[in-house]
Amino acid sequence: MGEARTVMDRLTEAMTTSDPDGKAIADLYAEDAVAITPDVGEVRGRDAIVEYLRTMTDSVPEATYTSLNKYEIGDTAIDEGIFSGRNTGPILLPTGETLPPTGKEVSIRGVDIATVRDGRIESYRLYYDQLQFLDQLGLLPEA
Repeated sequence: MGEARTVMDRLTEAMTTSDPDGKAIADLYAEDAVAITPDVGEVRGRDAIVEYLRTMTDSVPEATYTSLNKYEIGDTAIDEGIFSGRNTGPILLPTGETLPPTGKEVSIRGVDIATVRDGRIESYRLYYDQLQFLDQLGLLPEA
């Protein structure tokens, strides 16, 4: 197992504990890291990325992650898995507004890609189906 895989596994563990550790998550990112997300687009800098990830852990605070596939190619780790839990915290929208918790269970399949240099993530890409997430929360209009 290489450095990228080790760092990605540490990130997954830090994100899915019963009390996610912001400092442990921050320590995994380079200060000038860049993240690409499906909901807010590009997020620049360690502190902004940690804040973005905190909004996820706050909205589903006792989430679990089930790994489906793990890959490592050179300095890049790729994970496919299912993020699951109950929405018991507010959901921060890209506009800055928040939605109250729905109390509904979610199970979102996604892919994370992290490129690591010198033991820290410098590029992070997250992909998941936003419509599936909103539908499971009951937040889509009736068809």
